[in-house]
Amino acid sequence: MSGKMDYKKEYKYLYLPKDKPVLVEVPEIRFIMIEGKGNPNEENGEYQKAVELLYALSYTLKMSPKNHYTPANYFEYVVPPLEGLWWLADSTSTDFTQKDRYCWISMIRQPEFVTEDVFAWACEQVKTKKAHLETAKAVLKDFQEGLCVQLMHIGPYDHEPESIAKIESYIEQNGLVNDIGSHLLDGFIRRHHEIYLNDPRKTQPGKLKTVLRHPVRR
Repeated sequence: MSGKMDYKKEYKYLYLPKDKPVLVEVPEIRFIMIEGKGNPNEENGEYQKAVELLYALSYTLKMSPKNHYTPANYFEYVVPPLEGLWWLADSTSTDFTQKDRYCWISMIRQPEFVTEDVFAWACEQVKTKKAHLETAKAVLKDFQEGLCVQLMHIGPYDHEPESIAKIESYIEQNGLVNDIGSHLLDGFIRRHHEIYLNDPRKTQPGKLKTVLRHPVRR
C-alpha cells in the first residue's frame, strides 16, 4: 500500500455525507469499544477517561513498529475519528437534553490487522505506561451496523435535534422504520450513532462536523 490509509477518504460515503439525509449500508467494521454512562462534559468523568483510553490504545497500535512490534499485515494509516453510540437509561427516546442519563459506547475504528492478540499487546503497553487507565474496560469488536440513514450535522452538538428531525422525516417519507433499540443477530443493540470529525477543543462550535446516523429497516 502506497501512502497512509485514511479511512475517511477511502470510505467517504461513511464519513463525509452531505447535510441532507441519505440511506447507507454500513459494512462490518472493527472497533475498540468502551461502554459507560454519565454526562460526557463532566471533568475527569467516565466518558473523558474512556476517550483518553481509546486514543492511548489507538496510537499505541499505530506506532507499534517504533516499539519493536510489527503485527502481521501491518500498514501505515491515519487513526480514524472518534465515534459514539448513545442512548438514555430506560428509554428509546432521542431527546438527549438530560445528559446525566446518558449511556454510551465510545469507540474508534481499527485496521484489519488488529487481532485479539495484537489488541492484548496494546493493552499491556498502555497498562505499563499509563497505569491510571483501566484497559480492562476496552474490548475489540466487529460491528456490522447494517442499513442506516445518515447526514452531516454542522454546528454545536446541542443543535443536533434539528438534524435528527431531518433524519426522522426522511425515514417516514421513504417508508422506512426507525430501528433504534432492536437487537442484531449477535445481541448487539442498534443505537443513535455519532462520528466526530473535529476536535471540539480546537474548533468553533459553529464549525463542528458530526455524522449523525440512525439504524433503519424496510
